[in-house]
Amino acid sequence: MIFAAGLGTRLKPYTNTKPKALVELAGKTLLERAIQKLVKLGVDRIVINVHHFADLIEDFLKENNNFGVDIRISDERDHLLDTGGGLKKAIDLFIPDAPVLIYNVDILSSIDLNELIQQHESSKALVSMVMRKRESSRYLYFNKEKQLTGWKNCKTGEVKKARVDMKNRNLWHLVAFI
Repeated sequence: MIFAAGLGTRLKPYTNTKPKALVELAGKTLLERAIQKLVKLGVDRIVINVHHFADLIEDFLKENNNFGVDIRISDERDHLLDTGGGLKKAIDLFIPDAPVLIYNVDILSSIDLNELIQQHESSKALVSMVMRKRESSRYLYFNKEKQLTGWKNCKTGEVKKARVDMKNRNLWHLVAFI
């Protein structure tokens, strides 16, 4: 799944007239780069959530014949659902019982996705996350077993604790810092 529904506020003024997914870098849109990376990985279906300038994303995909891939649109035009809500809304669009890789359209990375998938599968974790250590207003917390235990918003002081399923201690697993 490519998350492309955000408002693109960090990319203003480029996103004043188009979604962040259609911002170009070296002659290619961020969306095209993400799709090509997933096609190279051999994915069978791509789900893309849309909100901000959704019509432009749909037109772009149509003009490019979906890049020859089975692409499904999860429409969030009426209400931006953020990460968890976007994933929940799109659930019926995924291939049943197939693994799901979440890819943020505005993140550029040289990470080897094949290696990531191998590490995820060998860990037998339900979810694996890739993160980069950087300055931020919100930080995630992990325990010694690399399980996500919560986060803190340093600007507001808000703290959230993750629910941990003690029957499945591998609920969250940190794969790597990049």
